[in-house]
Amino acid sequence: MSSFSDWKVPSAFQPKTDEYTFDLEGALASVLYISSIVPENAFSAATLGTERAGNAVLIRDTGLVLTVGYLVNEAESVWLRTAEGKVLPADIVGIDQTTGFALVQALGRLDVPAMALGDSDTIQVGDEVVLAGAGGRLRSVGAHVAARQQFAGYWEYLLDSAIFTAPSHPNWGGAALIGPTGELVGVGSLQLEQQRRKGISENINMSIPINLLKPVIEDLLTLGQPNRPPRPWLGVYATEIEDKVVLMGVADRGPARQADLRAGDVILSVAGGPVINLAGFFKRLWALGDAGVEAPLTILRNGRTLDLRVISADRNRIANSPRLH
Repeated sequence: MSSFSDWKVPSAFQPKTDEYTFDLEGALASVLYISSIVPENAFSAATLGTERAGNAVLIRDTGLVLTVGYLVNEAESVWLRTAEGKVLPADIVGIDQTTGFALVQALGRLDVPAMALGDSDTIQVGDEVVLAGAGGRLRSVGAHVAARQQFAGYWEYLLDSAIFTAPSHPNWGGAALIGPTGELVGVGSLQLEQQRRKGISENINMSIPINLLKPVIEDLLTLGQPNRPPRPWLGVYATEIEDKVVLMGVADRGPARQADLRAGDVILSVAGGPVINLAGFFKRLWALGDAGVEAPLTILRNGRTLDLRVISADRNRIANSPRLH
């Protein structure tokens, strides 16, 4: 991602102060720049890199900051910077692999206002919102909600009602999705390409709805993760091709590799239940029980049908534990 100061959103896409009923400048001041360093031996280093940067938002005056998990997962050091240039170290408080949220604690006073949490269930298609990056209006996008729908990610991730916005933010990771009343209603996670009519496509952003944080925030503060049994995880990277779920690859240290699943394998069924899309695949897998449960898979490989049994794992046990100051 770009650094804090060498880019800006084109002026046509920047939010205009007089177009909002809330204090736009005050809300934007809550958004911070976040960077992290991850050790080379970390599980996520190969896919996410060892130097990561993006956005975060102060949600409590105590210095509690919310961001997207992949920016700080397995990090050995985390730093926050305000729009005014104040820099502070931070500790990782907790990460929720299910939602994709992460909490970090600033180790000192940030001297910026906290942003209140809104109600993401009220956000509807057509609503005018702001996807805010660190650095104020120049690094924020005045957007609208293009869709509310299910999203399945290739890394064994599923949201039932993600928030999709356009136009796209060029530095979307951890950006604050600010709703029509000036409250935080989501956190930016991805950029995707959306096909429109006549073969025209556009980039859109996917944000994680803030209401998914509310049931787990106290667990993250006290336990570092949600107080619920972890889902079974296989360590596969999968995609949908013509109503089929096809493996693009498998994680080096994951159960799928140990069970000899390979890139190109087509997942036909889980425990006898047919699979035709990513969401269905994940839901059938998670319905088997908690992490550690055996997952009976039927796959198609080079024209042959094979039955494999994969002993699932807890994704959190694979990752490095965060280092605290």
